[in-house]
Amino acid sequence: MSTRRQLPFGLSKLRRIHFIRLGVALIVLVIAIQFIPFGHAHSNPPVTQEPNWNSPQTRELAVAACYDCHSNQTNWRWYTNIAPISWLTQADVNGGRNNLNFSEWDQHPERTQRIVRAIQDGSMPPAWYTPMHPSARLSSSQQQALIKGLEATFGASTSSAP
Repeated sequence: MSTRRQLPFGLSKLRRIHFIRLGVALIVLVIAIQFIPFGHAHSNPPVTQEPNWNSPQTRELAVAACYDCHSNQTNWRWYTNIAPISWLTQADVNGGRNNLNFSEWDQHPERTQRIVRAIQDGSMPPAWYTPMHPSARLSSSQQQALIKGLEATFGASTSSAP
């Protein structure tokens, strides 16, 4: 007969100690990475110029689906201050603002042809983004309204652009 005492969940005492040490190490690691400076200095630079929207509805749809990453009016939620989520969010916002920034329309208006294609092919907003941001989930009719509004705002049909 074995004298080895079985702990809950079938873990031996030695394995339980290793499991606790691993848990403590992970907690220390999560706390330590909070001191890495990237991703905590959230800023919203001033808006220099927005597009001349064709309607308030087009702007409203763009704000709901695009502005958190593609404008200087980002809504920095509480979890964007916790690493590593803060790093991912900062990198996404930096990349979004560099590719297309509705708040600095006077600096890069030539980038607009990609907007409609990105909405049509489903790459924008990204699938990983919409679960945490339900307002960015557009119905098919909202997507079509946004596309038509963007085409009217930019003055030409961009759906056939290369």
